[in-house]
Amino acid sequence: MVALVGTGIFLTLKSKGIQFKGFLHGIALITGKYDKKDHKGETTHFQALSTALSATIGTGNIAGVATAIASGGPGAVVWMWITALFGMSIKYHSALLAQKFRKIGKNGVVSGGPMYFIDYGLKKKWLAVSFALFTAIASFGIGNMAQANSVAEPINAQFGVPKLVTGLIMAFLVGFVILGGIKRISNVASKLVPAMAILYVVASLVVIFMNIDKIGEAFRLIFYYAFNNVPKSATGGFAGATVWGVMRFGVARGLFSNEAGLGSAPIAHASAKTDKPVREGLVAMLGPFIDTIIICTMTALVIITSGVWDSGVSGATLTSNAFNVAFNGWGAYVVSISISIFAFTTLIGWSYYGDRSVEYLLGKKYVRIYQILFILIIPIGAIIKLKVVWTFSDIANALMALPNLIAVIMLSGVVAKMTKEYFSNKDNFKV
Repeated sequence: MVALVGTGIFLTLKSKGIQFKGFLHGIALITGKYDKKDHKGETTHFQALSTALSATIGTGNIAGVATAIASGGPGAVVWMWITALFGMSIKYHSALLAQKFRKIGKNGVVSGGPMYFIDYGLKKKWLAVSFALFTAIASFGIGNMAQANSVAEPINAQFGVPKLVTGLIMAFLVGFVILGGIKRISNVASKLVPAMAILYVVASLVVIFMNIDKIGEAFRLIFYYAFNNVPKSATGGFAGATVWGVMRFGVARGLFSNEAGLGSAPIAHASAKTDKPVREGLVAMLGPFIDTIIICTMTALVIITSGVWDSGVSGATLTSNAFNVAFNGWGAYVVSISISIFAFTTLIGWSYYGDRSVEYLLGKKYVRIYQILFILIIPIGAIIKLKVVWTFSDIANALMALPNLIAVIMLSGVVAKMTKEYFSNKDNFKV
C-alpha cells in the first residue's frame, strides 16, 4: 500500500496533476471523435478502456466496499477516493508507456504492457520476465478461480444451481469469447461493461433516492469516521477503528477495486488505435474514477443510507442486506446477478492479460495452450475452497506491482517530456 500510494503521489507531483488537467480531454477521447481508421492498433479508445474496466469492475465494487465499511467504518470511503485520485496518475503513466513501447506484429496483433516497457524502455530483461511470469500466475488466481467461485457461491445459495454446473457454463461462455482474441474480447467488453455498470448504478440510485433524506447524514458519517478515532462497540455491531485502521482498510480496498499500479490494465490499453500515446494514457486514467469514485461510491451510499453498515456482517452479505431493505428481499438477487456479470467480464479481461504475458515469455504458439488451460480451470475454481487461492493471488499481485512501479518511476521523465509536448501543441486538441 505504501509503495502504490507513494508512487501515485510522486507521479501526480511530477506530472503537475495530470488527472485534473487532462480529465475533460480524456472524456472527449472516449467519445471517438479523435479516432482515425489509419491509426495502428486493434481496438478503439473506448474498447480498450472497456476491456481494462472489464477486469477491474468486479467483486471489489460490491464485496470489497462492504468489507472496508464493516471493518473500518464509513470513513474508509474517503481513503478509497484518495487512493483512486492518485491511482489515476499511475494509470496514466503506465498506459502511456505501454503504448510507446508496444510491439505490432505483421498480422496487426498488438503486444504491449509493463513487460515491454520494462524490457525496451528500462533495458531490464530479468525484471520484465518477472512481471510477465507473475501476471500469468495471477491470472489463474484472482483472474480465474477467485472469480468463478464468486459467481458459483451466490448462484448456488440463491437458486440452488450446483457449483460445478455454474463453472461449466462459465467455462463455455468465457471460451467462446477469449478464443476469438482481443477484438472479440473488446467487442463483448465494450457492450457488456457499460450495460452492467449502468444497471448497477441505476439500482443503487433507486435505493439512494428512496433514502434521499439520509444522504446528508451519510456524508457526515463518511467524513467524520475518516478523521476521528472511534472506540470499540461505539455503534451497533461495528467494532470501532482508529484513523490509521480506517485509512488502511480504505486504501487496501481501493487498490483492490481499481488495480492502479498493478500493471494489468496497460496490457489492454496498449492495443488501442492511436499515434499519440498520451491520448491512451488520458483514457486509461478514467478507469479508477469510474471504478472507485463512481461505482464504489454507489455501493457505499446504498449500505450507509440503508442503515445496515454497523450490523456486524461483511462482504457481499452486507451489500445484499442493504439492497434487501429497499427491495423487500430482492436485494440478494440484485447482488447475485451483478456479481455474476462483473466476475464474467473480469475472467475475459484477465485471460487477455495472461495470454499476452505467455506470448512474451514463451512465444505465440503457447498462447492457445494457455487459453485452453485457462478455460479448463474455471470449473475447478467454482467448486474448491479459495482461502489459499486468495492468499496466493495477493502475493502474485504484489510481485506484479513492484516491477511495474519501479519502471514507471524510472521512466517518469519520458512521460513528462511527452506530456509537455502534447499539451503544448494546440493541434492535438483539434478534431
